Amino acid sequence: MSDNNRFGGSFGSNGGQYATTVQYGGTEPARANAAFGEAAAAPVTGEIIKDTTTAAFAADVIQESRRQPVLVDFWAPWCGPCKQLTPQLEKAVKAAGGKVKLVKMNIDDHPSIAGQLGIQSIPAVIAFKDGQPVDGFMGAIPESQIVQFIDKVGGKGNGAPAVAEAIAAATEARDAGDMQAAADIYDAILAQAPETIEAIAGLGEILFGAGDVEGAEALLATAPEAKKDAPALAALRAKMALAAQAAELGNPAEFERRLADNPNDHQARFDLAMIQNARGERTAAADNLLAIIKADRTWNEDGAKAQLLRFFEAWGMTDEATLAARRKLSSLLFS
Repeated sequence: MSDNNRFGGSFGSNGGQYATTVQYGGTEPARANAAFGEAAAAPVTGEIIKDTTTAAFAADVIQESRRQPVLVDFWAPWCGPCKQLTPQLEKAVKAAGGKVKLVKMNIDDHPSIAGQLGIQSIPAVIAFKDGQPVDGFMGAIPESQIVQFIDKVGGKGNGAPAVAEAIAAATEARDAGDMQAAADIYDAILAQAPETIEAIAGLGEILFGAGDVEGAEALLATAPEAKKDAPALAALRAKMALAAQAAELGNPAEFERRLADNPNDHQARFDLAMIQNARGERTAAADNLLAIIKADRTWNEDGAKAQLLRFFEAWGMTDEATLAARRKLSSLLFS
């Protein structure tokens, strides 16, 4: 990488900034308070990494670079160094969390753009901003230099504060009952930072709540391997598993009748708690399990306590029902 920029002028101070616009249920787009950078710009659209053609180059690169910096990777199937560079380039772009986009162009199939730019050897990576080529490098360079190049083009920082703002905006929308707005914000976050656990979990919960179990499961599968056991994802999986169990239990009226006949029917109370949890009746579900624990700690090898702890995991450790039930549990265990 050279400080001599053969592709254009210096980088502007607002490079690499973008904002997300989502629909809040109406025809007017609402700003989601989810600015992925320091200044508002046009909304980002499309994938963070994609292939392009000569015909699509103007839209994929020229127009898109007016929204945020776009890196163009010129490569060919026969190029050994290209096979070395491209995976590192893709990894660095994903890790950058949406500061830049990556567009790949096979020069064997689409040679004219590379020719217009005077590219004589590959791999070659050219950065576009505001519709113009502004910087670039030739050859396979170390991953550390790729990261430096992306920081130079897109600005330093990993976008974490902006992502946090977007997550907060989605949470606010959910709290207000506007699930469509929240889903749109989560979707926008994942389009730019696909490994954001909070967005995966948040959107997964919305899908699950809407009855799209397959969609929620598919979304959970996109979580990076190293983060698959993150608390937010574990909580969603636990919630889905509990709902699946409850769905197999049948009509709660049957268990209520059994308890009316015999208050010590712990299995009926346990099954009723499972159904109550699936209905969102968390306090009632916890109270039924606590009643079993109080009456007989040995029942089903302390199964009521084990199930209550699974409820806590599914509800979240800061949920009001969790906190209240945990206090009651502690009182039972240590009184």
